[in-house]
Amino acid sequence: MASIEKRGKTYQYSVSQTINGKYCPIRKGGFRTKKEAQIAAAEVEAQLAKGLMPVLKKIPLDEYFENWIKLYKEPKVSRVTLEHYKYSLKAVKDYFYNKPIQDIKRQDYQLFLNWLGNGKAKETVAKINGHIKAYVKDSIEDQIIQTDFTRKTELTWTVQAKKSTEKHLSYEESESLLQSIWGKLGGGLGYSLLLLAITSGMRFEELIGLTRKDFDFVNNTIIVNKTWGYKKNSPEGFGPTKNEQSNRTIKIDPITMNHFKELFKSTPTNVNQLVFYSPSSKYKVISNTNANKLLKKLLDELKIHPITIHGLRHTHGSILLYKKASIHYVSERLGHGDIETTLKVYTHVLKELRVEDEQLSIKTFEQMIV
Repeated sequence: MASIEKRGKTYQYSVSQTINGKYCPIRKGGFRTKKEAQIAAAEVEAQLAKGLMPVLKKIPLDEYFENWIKLYKEPKVSRVTLEHYKYSLKAVKDYFYNKPIQDIKRQDYQLFLNWLGNGKAKETVAKINGHIKAYVKDSIEDQIIQTDFTRKTELTWTVQAKKSTEKHLSYEESESLLQSIWGKLGGGLGYSLLLLAITSGMRFEELIGLTRKDFDFVNNTIIVNKTWGYKKNSPEGFGPTKNEQSNRTIKIDPITMNHFKELFKSTPTNVNQLVFYSPSSKYKVISNTNANKLLKKLLDELKIHPITIHGLRHTHGSILLYKKASIHYVSERLGHGDIETTLKVYTHVLKELRVEDEQLSIKTFEQMIV
């Protein structure tokens, strides 16, 4: 049973506790009323009854999140992914600044989501929410809080994300673009970059991080095991890939590989052996801006709706799925962290293929019966 004692103008509780046979009471003061001290003491006793060690010190939500990122994420994620976590941290600091994690209730978090969704797309809100849910789960594991205040909350957003069809090209559009690229390969290194982007499905930072030794012209494969910094928050020079699964070896069609074999013979090398080296560029490689401008120019000429250089990666994955490559192979080839990422990104293609699968199943058993 807890005892309540008045100390000056405030109250203090004392909860009995024995550890290894030694009396170790839990005390805390500073309560304005006796009732407040009794309620706080009852919560401590309830936690002790469940075998939990009460956390008496209030920990600001943003402080805990920042320490969690440094401890669990900073050592193992790429610089780009780390920036995403820091973006989430900024949102937490802006809204919950210095508010203890122990004082946050479900309705507080729902109000945060409502605030966060104003002016943002669902994808952005979902990513931030995912980061927060992960460290809240760990805070429960660490017995800092007992309940998950993110549970049964709903995402809100006001900006509609681009339709999936606007992020990639159709099979016919891809064919037209490839033919256009092949006809202009003598016009500059940028066209070679676009060619490899659509035939490999690599991320832009992976493409510009390629060196000549990554190309195996005997087996027609390219090793992807590094990236190259091309913007302010990127590491200078070579950096790690997005995740462990991104370190991979990609099989490339022999026609594309032969182009690069001949390209290496006819172009000068550089100190880092970079394939897409550009001495006049700030980061010494073809810039993302210029690559996107060149892609837009080609698509405008073909009267095809514009997509970004990253859209060529989505196009690559969509084409493979359209041609009945397995979802597991596509996930592995693209270097996704897990199969769930692939399923989420290519839902539009999978829905289209489901209709064909239904027809296949009906036809298969119909033929077996007749």
